[in-house]
Amino acid sequence: MRLKFLNIRTRSALKRNKAVRSTIPYQAASQIGIIFTVEDKMKHQQVKEFIARLQQDGKDVQVLEYLPKKKDNPEFMFDFFTAQDLTFWGKINNSTADKFCRINFDYLFNIDTQSNPLILNLLANCKAHCRVGRFQEKSSPFFELMIETNGSIQGLIDHMYEYTKKLR
Repeated sequence: MRLKFLNIRTRSALKRNKAVRSTIPYQAASQIGIIFTVEDKMKHQQVKEFIARLQQDGKDVQVLEYLPKKKDNPEFMFDFFTAQDLTFWGKINNSTADKFCRINFDYLFNIDTQSNPLILNLLANCKAHCRVGRFQEKSSPFFELMIETNGSIQGLIDHMYEYTKKLR
């Protein structure tokens, strides 16, 4: 029932969110956000390497992760939210997630190969200028830039980095 209310809230947020969506040249971008679902240590390591690459380019990077039930958080290095933060009425009740959504990121990268309704809700509510994610037909309203990839996390990260760096 909570997911049904969440989906209603997500569709509503997509309609009423008036954030200015645009792309700016990668070199001019300063604020980068990364959101992802915790899966395993390897994905966690790949995200950390991506963060290091972005920081090496002089970008301020903030990260939020979704921690599913029965998954271990390899390191408590990033802010996170869980399904426990979802109220009966489908609202994500987590101050860290709320704060993350209010940041005007130049780019917000979703490092997931499968869509996640909780993350889609945050993407619908966020103020990011350019949301970047994996290409999935049903997820197109949530992204300004979608990347076609072979399904691996590393491939997705590499393509996201490569294509955003080419934006002028």
